[in-house]
Amino acid sequence: MAVDGSTGPHRPLWTGGETMTVADLHGGTSRPQAGGQLPLRSVDVHPVLLKAGAPPAARDLLAQAHRTLLRAAAAQDPLERYATAHLAALRTTAAVLAVRGRPEKNPRRRKAIRSAWEVLPEVAPELAEWALYFAAGAAKRSAAEAGVPGAASARDADDLIRNAALFVRLVERVLQLGGNRIESD
Repeated sequence: MAVDGSTGPHRPLWTGGETMTVADLHGGTSRPQAGGQLPLRSVDVHPVLLKAGAPPAARDLLAQAHRTLLRAAAAQDPLERYATAHLAALRTTAAVLAVRGRPEKNPRRRKAIRSAWEVLPEVAPELAEWALYFAAGAAKRSAAEAGVPGAASARDADDLIRNAALFVRLVERVLQLGGNRIESD
């Protein structure tokens, strides 16, 4: 129930300067629009809580991730390509952690060191499936870095480069940090 006692999709909501209704949030037409325009649907269902602007570290990490992806795409060896693409995803995850912070239940208690892939779903639940995907490839990345023959095929490397690039773009959108594209080193 709203402050004025009204209920339902047409109750007024205060949005810090103008009054809207719940129907407005869902694209309803409870109020006529000037010039016969359709109402805008600009409400994000998953708002991102940013700390007073994006930290420079997050922007730097995303720029590094872009450069790392370019290096992965340019490399000839599938093992190097795979390991480098996984590193780009790890740097992207570090950018998320830089913005959202690490969850601490009790800041005085020291916890065991955990993988970034374990922490990511806690600070960014919308990226949980990506965390599982990249965590599953961590052992393969270690083997690729060690030079184990057959640890990663050319197809594995291509798939990981493509998915890591998609992950970087998604994180930029989630963190509202677009425009960090790096064309070359």
